[in-house]
Amino acid sequence: MTLRAFHFFLFATAVSLFPAALLPGELSNGQRYRVNFVDVDGNALSTADGHVTVLVVTTTADREKARAVGDRVPDYCLGNPKYRMITILDFTRRHTQIGREVATMLVRHHLDEEAKRLQVRYDQKKISRNARSDIFTVTDFDGTLSSQLSGQSPAANFRVSVFARNGELLQQWDDVPSAEDLAAVVK
Repeated sequence: MTLRAFHFFLFATAVSLFPAALLPGELSNGQRYRVNFVDVDGNALSTADGHVTVLVVTTTADREKARAVGDRVPDYCLGNPKYRMITILDFTRRHTQIGREVATMLVRHHLDEEAKRLQVRYDQKKISRNARSDIFTVTDFDGTLSSQLSGQSPAANFRVSVFARNGELLQQWDDVPSAEDLAAVVK
């Protein structure tokens, strides 16, 4: 299988697992949502697969906000297989296939750098895991996922959502929540 065929397969799988009718309009707290993703490393992820999921939808311009959310995740979530943070990175402009491949490569490089930062926190907490294996990012090149999950226009895409293990939406914020607010929801 060629690399191009593999990328098409991943894209087709992600699209088939995420029908547009799944999320009509604004998401509502207390409702269950099974949203499936494939991240840049090929990991199949879901909001209803037994993890408490902190889901951040952001644009490349607001990556620092996503980092701030990650920094505010409670220490008991770090390296804990019951918790996961997924970042959906919305590329607001169209990219060619080559542009997508280059952007994905750059995203992986940034994730490797971010893993080094997170590894310091893991080491301080004596968590004996590779931090890179706990970083999940989904690239959204056409804005479909981002607009459906954020309920906003693609130009103002930033939302933090917390899903329970069964996919129930527990809370949403349109900005970076405080560490206390985030901890109260992910408990």
